[in-house]
Amino acid sequence: MSDERLPRIAFIGFGEAAEAFAKGWGRDLSAGLHAYDEKCDDAQARALPAGRAEATGVTLAADRAGALRDAGAVFCLVTADRAVLAAEQAAPHLAPGALWLDGNSCSPGAKRRAAGIVETAGGRYVDVAIMAPVYPRLHRTPLLIAGPHAGQALAMLEALGMTAQVSGAEVGQASAIKMIRSVMIKGMEALTAECLLAARRAGIEDRVLGSLQASNPDIDWPRQAAYNLERMMVHGRRRAAEMREVTATLSELGLPNGLANATADWQQRIGDLGLPAGTDSYPERADAILGRFAGQDRDQDSSAAVRQS
Repeated sequence: MSDERLPRIAFIGFGEAAEAFAKGWGRDLSAGLHAYDEKCDDAQARALPAGRAEATGVTLAADRAGALRDAGAVFCLVTADRAVLAAEQAAPHLAPGALWLDGNSCSPGAKRRAAGIVETAGGRYVDVAIMAPVYPRLHRTPLLIAGPHAGQALAMLEALGMTAQVSGAEVGQASAIKMIRSVMIKGMEALTAECLLAARRAGIEDRVLGSLQASNPDIDWPRQAAYNLERMMVHGRRRAAEMREVTATLSELGLPNGLANATADWQQRIGDLGLPAGTDSYPERADAILGRFAGQDRDQDSSAAVRQS
């Protein structure tokens, strides 16, 4: 894809989402893009973003200034807890009028704080919510966008072949939809883990699954369980960070956030295990998680015994 009307594009953060967008656009466009990822400051951590950049033709810059030089549009795709800091660090290097497309999974309050930083620096902030996994749809993954510059951003995104919809004229209106939706989506994953890991450890998963199937026959429960566990095994840490932003969103709305906090805890616990997804099998994934939990319990018991001796 190549379009002379498009501004120079840059990425701040070059993880899975940035790689997927660049792959979808194709090398004709991606070869002219620059990215900065703070992992590149760490020689040991550099391999992952460097490999992603090489696969897409994107050039990794040595610093933010190099990535952002003359960029008319910047996709900020870091982790949820780094979004405001990323805006602060990039602000001195933004070109006047540059679109800052904040695709991080943050609370509306965090998005508004980042917007204030970008707008003060002379940029144009756009609240972006990525509404589905970026694979397999790549750059055509559905996006919601919001803010006073959403119209200009929409025209650019459509020129890039992306799928976007304006959800409001105020910053935070896109992120609120994603955050509140995540209470259900990530919460269901955590419920799956708590329910079906317990059922398997107790040796009664067939009866529990049978009961769930009878109550909700439209759901293939073993298949859904396998998928939900895979999401947590592979992406649990990132999803935990997002759920902490969900707890902030609920607090901003003056509502209790106990379930969102518990969901963040489950996502973090399973993500921290560092397990590969393995085959698409609920029993195998459950056994891998339970086996690692059992090992952690033994390690804790051994440590306690050493302290008491």
